Amino acid sequence: MTDTEYTIVLQDDRVLDCLCGNNDKNIRLIEESLGVPVFARGNEISIEVRESDIREKFRFIIDRISDEVNAGSKDSQDIVLSVLNTKKKSSMEETVIVVPGAVRRIYPRTQNQAEYINLLQTKDMVFCSGSAGSGKTFLAVAQALSLVLSHKKNKIIITRPVVEAGESLGFLPGDLEEKTDPYLRPLRDAMDFIISPENTRRLFDSGIVEVAPLAYMRGRTLSNCVIILDEAQNTTCSQMKMFLTRMGDNSKVFITGDVTQIDLPKKIRSGLVHSMEVLRNLDDIGFMKLTSEDVVRNPLVKKIVKAYEYEESKQNV
Repeated sequence: MTDTEYTIVLQDDRVLDCLCGNNDKNIRLIEESLGVPVFARGNEISIEVRESDIREKFRFIIDRISDEVNAGSKDSQDIVLSVLNTKKKSSMEETVIVVPGAVRRIYPRTQNQAEYINLLQTKDMVFCSGSAGSGKTFLAVAQALSLVLSHKKNKIIITRPVVEAGESLGFLPGDLEEKTDPYLRPLRDAMDFIISPENTRRLFDSGIVEVAPLAYMRGRTLSNCVIILDEAQNTTCSQMKMFLTRMGDNSKVFITGDVTQIDLPKKIRSGLVHSMEVLRNLDDIGFMKLTSEDVVRNPLVKKIVKAYEYEESKQNV
């Protein structure tokens, strides 16, 4: 080994297979990104370079690919391309959400997701509109868990408008958590994926995570916490104003929704659409729009979203 060689030993054959790809196709992709040759020998992968920034990028790429493989991702070329296409800004850490005690690190899969994470980490209020499966809710939940489990915030409050129940939950059986569970299940699923179902249950049982239908939040001041409003496209303008003015000291507010799936009566304007127009010139607020290109569920979901976007674009012509 020369003093310019930087070698990483891989313990998992699945990671090595992913890194190489068919006929070393993925190795070529990594070489193009780094600008230096990449060598795979046995369970070792290496580069010959002195520059610490290239070594750091190489290490980061390998770690990210390993995490994706361990998380169950299977399409090796899709994994490698998603890692390479997520460009860093000033440092690698800007595009990573570190959740203490998590079973996996949270990385962006697209450049838009990387910019969204940067907003979540730097702004106290962030609006994100995006297609189903684009990561808007998942990344907001991950950042909220990061803040709470690192003791920077005291609790997470998650809410959404219950349009299907007409904002009146009294007729549903069970206590408040049982009434709202079907509506907030996507957020709990995200927590389960990040920190495990057992740890998610502990956070709920201890009150560190609180669920509250939007209609139950009037009159409250929410301090030292992270508040997530999901399915925000189904709020009315007055509901959105009420929600935004609940923000107290040392709090973060993340608002997510899909403006193509508004369930409100046609004559009622979406509070999400309205608020993004009214507040767009406030520098202290972050705004992000994710598209079908950011969808990271089953590849078929991306094709479905694109088909609907195309059909809607024809109707708007």
